[in-house]
Amino acid sequence: MTHQTCDILISGGGIAGLTAAAAFGSAGFDVICVDPAPPVTDHTADGADMRTTALLQPARTLLETSGLWQRLETHASPLQVMRIVDAGGPEAEARLTRDFNAADVSELPFGWNFPNWLLRREIVARLAELPNVDFRPGLAATGLFTRETEARVTLSDGSRIRTRLVIAADGRTSAMRTAAGIDVRKMHYGQKALAFSVTHPIPHENVSTEIHRTGGPFTLVPLPDRDGLPCSAIVWMDDGALAQARLDMDVPSFEVEMTERSCHLFGPLTLASPRSLWPIISQQAERLTAERLALIAEAAHVVPPIGAQGLNMSLADTATLLALAQERPDGLGDQQMLDAYHKARYADVTLRVRGIDLLNRASQVRAPLLRDARATALNALYAMGPVRRMLMQMGLGVSGSQST
Repeated sequence: MTHQTCDILISGGGIAGLTAAAAFGSAGFDVICVDPAPPVTDHTADGADMRTTALLQPARTLLETSGLWQRLETHASPLQVMRIVDAGGPEAEARLTRDFNAADVSELPFGWNFPNWLLRREIVARLAELPNVDFRPGLAATGLFTRETEARVTLSDGSRIRTRLVIAADGRTSAMRTAAGIDVRKMHYGQKALAFSVTHPIPHENVSTEIHRTGGPFTLVPLPDRDGLPCSAIVWMDDGALAQARLDMDVPSFEVEMTERSCHLFGPLTLASPRSLWPIISQQAERLTAERLALIAEAAHVVPPIGAQGLNMSLADTATLLALAQERPDGLGDQQMLDAYHKARYADVTLRVRGIDLLNRASQVRAPLLRDARATALNALYAMGPVRRMLMQMGLGVSGSQST
């Protein structure tokens, strides 16, 4: 059988996989990217991902070198302030509010928010401009055979690809990770997240607001105005049964309940999109590499949607791999490169998975005494200026010297 060849085969055409294709393609590598499901790039189409993603400062460099930032910039909603609200008292009202302002650590916003369907649309359009990138939606990578000098990947149509490096971006149930025999550690919380958009009469002023009461955070992230009204994307995490019940709730009743959960901080909330439901877990691969294989994104790590870490961790994976590939192009996919990738990313991934796990468990607490302790801890951390700045820099994924 004749094998097609490429420098890099990317299994997975979600936002992370598509961005990796744009990044390596823009750097001159021959790339084939496959995914069994064609990307939905129209917000009115069935299956459109109505979630949003905040791309933090470090992601911008990768997006610029990939030819993506130029496409995305006009759609960006800047995130200047991250506001934490504790509403853990007897009533659903804000009892403690603390603002973390990007101006304390940087001249730029913390990041920029985008609808996920729009990210897919713009990245796919960029791939079409790159003659050395072959994006094949409707195909999956189903088999993996590796040797010291190359990998051979079988696709769902029976064709085979010979490549120097396989990048697994095929999600939390990654077929490529399984084929390589890499185990995962998984944590369940009994939570699900509702994702949707709303309009509201009170402007968000580019403030991302995370409200903690019980069950998980209720987070409003700025979006551009819609029909002349301020608009926000919401991720509402709670116990799975409660989240499912709200998914099935009629719109007027749902609007009443979500407005109360928002502590009325933005006035009455009006649903402006369909609601989608997502399970919440944490998961980490036992290692990030195997022979001729690198794991990125949810194939490597899954975290609850807190602090905008998920996709930004994924883009850090890609940026690290790309830097190593450009440093030694002749060593693409060899053991030296893959060992360096694991060493560069594994400790940081572990730290963030554990940290977000702790934050999520704290956000779930129901006992009044534990909710009081959570508010006290937030107040104490905020009061310590150096600690507050360090936490903001860690959230950005940059050091103090990089963020100013």
